[in-house]
Amino acid sequence: MKNQAYRMAMLYDFYGDMLTDRQKEFYDLYYNEDLSLAEIAENYGISRQGVRDVIVRAEATLTELEDKTGIIKRFHKMQEQLSRADEIATDIAQLVTRYQDDTLETRCLQLRELIGTLRKE
Repeated sequence: MKNQAYRMAMLYDFYGDMLTDRQKEFYDLYYNEDLSLAEIAENYGISRQGVRDVIVRAEATLTELEDKTGIIKRFHKMQEQLSRADEIATDIAQLVTRYQDDTLETRCLQLRELIGTLRKE
């Protein structure tokens, strides 16, 4: 269940702007505010099934967008590659200190800063 919640949060973060206002609202209440379908239905004066239909359509839209674009998949792959690049830069930095090369040490620090910047974007 936790994996499903993470997946839905990622889908919403990447593609949430593509949903209608009502879909965004119900999706947020259901997944982020942890309200039940019945609670949302009561607050909006509609049936529980009506709320479920809106959320299911929103999930289908988000899933379809990811299936077509693969942005989240590429994001995860990029994060793995950045982690590996950071490990390599750390290894190089440890070797550099052994040989007392200031230029290499500076370049390693620049590389690690660049990796940090890319992770934040």
